[in-house]
Amino acid sequence: MKIIVSIKQAPARDSPLRIDSAGTWINENDLSFEINEPDAYALEAGLQLKEKNGGEVIALCAGPERAAQTIREALAKGADRAIHIQEENLQALDPLGVARLMAKAIEPEKPDLILTGLQSDDLGYGQTGVILAELLGLPHATIIMQVEVKDGSILVKRELEDGWFQHVEMPLPALLTIQSGISKLRYATLMGIKKAKTKEIKKLTAAELGVAVEPAIKVSRVYIPSRTKQAQIFDGAPQEAAAKLVEKLKFEARVL
Repeated sequence: MKIIVSIKQAPARDSPLRIDSAGTWINENDLSFEINEPDAYALEAGLQLKEKNGGEVIALCAGPERAAQTIREALAKGADRAIHIQEENLQALDPLGVARLMAKAIEPEKPDLILTGLQSDDLGYGQTGVILAELLGLPHATIIMQVEVKDGSILVKRELEDGWFQHVEMPLPALLTIQSGISKLRYATLMGIKKAKTKEIKKLTAAELGVAVEPAIKVSRVYIPSRTKQAQIFDGAPQEAAAKLVEKLKFEARVL
């Protein structure tokens, strides 16, 4: 079973966020980077499926040169090889642009299953996996909590609202977006780190994939939201004050 897992390098959650001098993005010199958390769960799901059913896991990452660190982490955890789409200005692309790059890299591989994280920690669009499935013409399901492989198909468990779940049987090949927290993440072993140094990383560019990289998003300004505090005292009898409070909560705060 050939499984491709899409991973993204995202700023670490404890990184200091400072706006750059142009005021249009975060100063990346202050950041440390790690694998996007939802993608880490997608990788874990792929590795567990490989352990149960055999085959190989291929890590697919689109990003700048520094993303090689995240790719090596995926290889150290157990991915068999990797594909790195080298694109320095990835944040200027919308989810469709990123999905087009990924689709072209995936097509020659003809995988049985593609796994992505539900969304990214930095931009949080939650769209790339679904768009990628549409470009590849694959059936897809989102917010996946569990995957079980059958003969030529898979059974998946989807998380819905209010504690409800949906169980769906899907044909292969297919694409799934994985929910965070579905399993315990593994650590890279010392042996895994050593093996990762010899595993294949196929490097591709947008030009080699035949995809024109045209910025689709322009950030005009990035700023820190202002913090304001406001207190209001309601005079009068308790019942009268309570009625005024309810009115404010209903029509101004809109929380009732």
